[in-house]
Amino acid sequence: MEMILKNLLRRKGRTFLTVLGIAVGVAAIITLGTLADGIEGGYSTVITGSKADLAVSDPNAFDLTMSSVEERIGDELRAMPEVEDVTSVLHGIVRAEDLPYFFVYAYAPDSFILERFSINEGVSLDSPEAREAHGKPLLLGSAAAESLHRDVGDSLRLSETTFRIVGIYTTGDPFEEGGAVILLDDAQEMLGLPGKVSVFYLKLTDASLADRLILRFDRLHPELSMTSTETLRDNAMMGDAMRGFAWGISALAVVIGGVGMMNAQLMAVFERTREIGVLRALGWGKPRVLWMILGETLLVALTGGAAGLLVAYGLLILFEPYLSMFGATISVRPALIAQAFGTVIVLATVGGLYPAWEAAQLPPVEALRYEGGNPGKGGRLPFGGMPLQNLWRRRTRSLLAISALTLTIGSIMWMDALGKGFLNTFTEIAGDAEIVVRQRDAADTGYAVVDERIGQWAAGLPEVESTSGMMFTGTTLGGGSIFFLMGYNPHSMAMQDVNVVEGEYLTGNREMILGRAMAESLDIGVDDTVEIDGIRYRVRGIFESGNAWEEAGGIISLRDAQAMTGRPRKVTFVMVDVRDPRDVQHVIDQINAQYPAVIANRSAEFAEQTNDMQATMAMVNGIAIMALLVGGIGMMNTMLMTVLERTREIGALRALGWRRRTVLSLILRESLILCVISLAFGSVFAALLSWLFPMLPMYGSFMITRWDAVVVARAFAIAILLGVFGGLYPALRATWLQPVEALRYE
Repeated sequence: MEMILKNLLRRKGRTFLTVLGIAVGVAAIITLGTLADGIEGGYSTVITGSKADLAVSDPNAFDLTMSSVEERIGDELRAMPEVEDVTSVLHGIVRAEDLPYFFVYAYAPDSFILERFSINEGVSLDSPEAREAHGKPLLLGSAAAESLHRDVGDSLRLSETTFRIVGIYTTGDPFEEGGAVILLDDAQEMLGLPGKVSVFYLKLTDASLADRLILRFDRLHPELSMTSTETLRDNAMMGDAMRGFAWGISALAVVIGGVGMMNAQLMAVFERTREIGVLRALGWGKPRVLWMILGETLLVALTGGAAGLLVAYGLLILFEPYLSMFGATISVRPALIAQAFGTVIVLATVGGLYPAWEAAQLPPVEALRYEGGNPGKGGRLPFGGMPLQNLWRRRTRSLLAISALTLTIGSIMWMDALGKGFLNTFTEIAGDAEIVVRQRDAADTGYAVVDERIGQWAAGLPEVESTSGMMFTGTTLGGGSIFFLMGYNPHSMAMQDVNVVEGEYLTGNREMILGRAMAESLDIGVDDTVEIDGIRYRVRGIFESGNAWEEAGGIISLRDAQAMTGRPRKVTFVMVDVRDPRDVQHVIDQINAQYPAVIANRSAEFAEQTNDMQATMAMVNGIAIMALLVGGIGMMNTMLMTVLERTREIGALRALGWRRRTVLSLILRESLILCVISLAFGSVFAALLSWLFPMLPMYGSFMITRWDAVVVARAFAIAILLGVFGGLYPALRATWLQPVEALRYE
């Protein structure tokens, strides 16, 4: 162990960079995993913490915030002899001040669930003081109060509605404490869901009557689901989606760091070839050499894991006010730490095994003859200058560096193209309309509502040819596959722009025209039926649009879509066709001036300004920065090994008259050549991902990429940035070498 530690400390720079690369990956696993745990645990507590026996919800909703159940069903439930008490809950996600995503929980004043909310300051929602407060009353979670810097008596703006904070509460669940509680009526008005709730919670007179009640309720309302709260929690998809995202990003960081670790250890073997030869000559067997190198790799990995754990805790502490809004805490599950370290140990074993085996196979006589920096086997390339020849001399090192950089550049390139694909697909939903009107402060398109009357008013403007309201929503089919639904007035201009290739257009309610991709997936044709949320729709036609989201669903009448989402007289977007394109900006200005609650944009621009698309692009940029950091560390490690390995060679060049800037240029050119080669391979890797991901079941059809000059230019810029960032310090270090000292280097 002492020798392993000394070997690592002899090359502190290389060891530090390798540890840093692993630390970033481990920090990503723990930080994102903790965030996923917070969301999953918070949802679990929100659902099961009600102490209810049963829950009624929409089984096809992707998330409870998208579940829509008629409030009148509560009266039916209360009349059932097995039911002791019923409470209705409405969950929502809105904008709060500068926070794009903020959770609200709405209850009736007499809800038995409100007993869970302990009022630390102020009064409860059903108190006389709350009813007499100026403005709509609101209870704010303690974590939200801290991050938003709000106190009792202050106002808080949620979407377009201003509330008065009458109390600060705690529940013991960070997820709930990061949101707010409002009255059910106020939430229905704010969210545009009159007469709708997300879920009913039931207390039974006797828990043994649950099965009987479920059977009876299923016969009365087959479109709804009555289950235990535990089952409702297990069926929630939000936590699983977040966990899958967290592991996907973490895996990228860990793999890139792992390739860098293998590279560093292989360089350690090359650098210490003569030393290993001496050990073998002194009687060290192959297993002992193998375990020494493997032990170094494991120690580096464990040190990186420990450093990553500290970085993760630092990030959790630094961003605690914001992460607490999503249920994340500084307390990290031991199982998550074990997963992170287990991943690193497996990666270290795999990454260190080849360098260790390579070291163990070195013949003592050949190893003792080794002179660092001499040309390797295979001679020279028939083309290329000195930088390319230097990279060819150490092909294994160069190949590993290219592998890590290919993963880095290719992943960033693919995610950039994926973001462009999302943006382009979303923009195409506007069809041929010149203007799109949407809710100004909607947290997400799925929660956006615009009053139909705005479209009717805009249709009366002399510059406007027609307006079309569209309801856009999503549901799930059997097996968890996503089904996108769009609602149009059958006689609107937008409906006439749909390309129906089989059958006919919509003529009324309870009809659907189905996207080609979905029709083929369900093996359904014209005149067949599709059941959505317990309602059967007759397929009038099949349409094609070239838009993956549209073709992965269907189009129904606007009235049916409004009834399904529980938003009468509301739409998601209003599309506006203008007679003269020169009048587009004038119409936009008129709409924005008349209705401050909405925002009108040109159809080519509206998608990139939505909150969900901005969040998506911010996520892509964050991942790109993390990948750049890990890839840059690996690149710097590789080039630093290049300088150390060729110390005597660089000394000879300096002794022959090479100036410092010439040496610096040589090392930087080698670094840039590696990155340009990696850009070529990364482009192939990104194209491969673009081909593979659409084949995934359920979500593959939405993983559409769009390649343009901006994506390619950004990838090229990233490659150059990696080359400069990774090669600058090693290049400067090479220029600092004194010729005499360098020539003495062993």
